[in-house]
Amino acid sequence: MNPKIDKYLTEGCGRCPLGGTSGCKVHKWPEELKKLRSIVLDCGLNEELKWGVPCYTYQNENILIVSAFKEFCAISFFKGSLLSDTNRILVKPGENSQAARYIKFTHFQEIIEKESILKAYIFEAIEVERAGLKVKFKKNPEPIPDELTQKLDEDPFFKTAFEELTPGRQRGYILYFSQPKQSKTRITRIEKCVPKILNGEGLHDKYNR
Repeated sequence: MNPKIDKYLTEGCGRCPLGGTSGCKVHKWPEELKKLRSIVLDCGLNEELKWGVPCYTYQNENILIVSAFKEFCAISFFKGSLLSDTNRILVKPGENSQAARYIKFTHFQEIIEKESILKAYIFEAIEVERAGLKVKFKKNPEPIPDELTQKLDEDPFFKTAFEELTPGRQRGYILYFSQPKQSKTRITRIEKCVPKILNGEGLHDKYNR
């Protein structure tokens, strides 16, 4: 068990204004997150802190993330689209999601009831990585600026949060980020909006405290 994850469970990821406060999303799902962590560790994955959240790897390759959202907590698989999903429980973070898939939970009992199924999905995800399988990405129809694409590729947790936004909110951010002519200005705009996106809010929404 990684002590950095212990800190995450008590203080949150610290990436939005609610980090370290009672309003942090992590504090909505304390027992659920601990149970998910236990299940994942039982499957033999290595526990790391990446992008401010618990990330689990196999031979240095990312397999899944355990994270908290406003309405649910989740296990998010990096290559979830390659899983067989025999129980039909995987969800796309957004309409345009091509690789990531997650399993949502809103009650501790749900996790208890699905523990054996979760482990089967995790072991399948490990086998996908062992086999070297890759997701074949289709070109995104939205005119996303390169700077945002790079941010999404570098930070899967941010990517999941962005894809969780409504299509209208996504489009608002994309248009806002695309406006400046200089790349440096586009990057600045993206970084300033990261907390709002992680909090599930649109460009002109106020933080929900």
